[in-house]
Amino acid sequence: MRIWRPLHFWTGIVFVIIFLLTGQYMDLAHNHLEGMADGPRMIYRSGHIYILFAAVLNLVSGIYWNELPGFRKKLQILASVLLLLLPWVLLYGFFQEPHLQGLARPWSSMALYGTFGVAVVLAAVGIGRKE
Repeated sequence: MRIWRPLHFWTGIVFVIIFLLTGQYMDLAHNHLEGMADGPRMIYRSGHIYILFAAVLNLVSGIYWNELPGFRKKLQILASVLLLLLPWVLLYGFFQEPHLQGLARPWSSMALYGTFGVAVVLAAVGIGRKE
């Protein structure tokens, strides 16, 4: 299944572009967040950086993805599917969370915990692998 490497790579490229576009959105639609309350401003900025974080993770995964054997392959594919979905969750959170009350971050929190879970699974399946 040679599809995972290009899927991660191109998802990373697309989300680097989306990262640049969300920066333009903050600049053009919200006057570079000047005069905005601290809470929503912080949420916009951190959400913007989270998108770059997810883009880079996918880009690196697209460069270094190597299929593992046996049960490790199934866990690796599950982690890859999640890693491909998480940037979309962060993008949704970027636009929705600044409007929530009390600095709530349900979408970003879910995506960041998911990223941690993906990293743990990939580290676990990679231990002891033979090159």
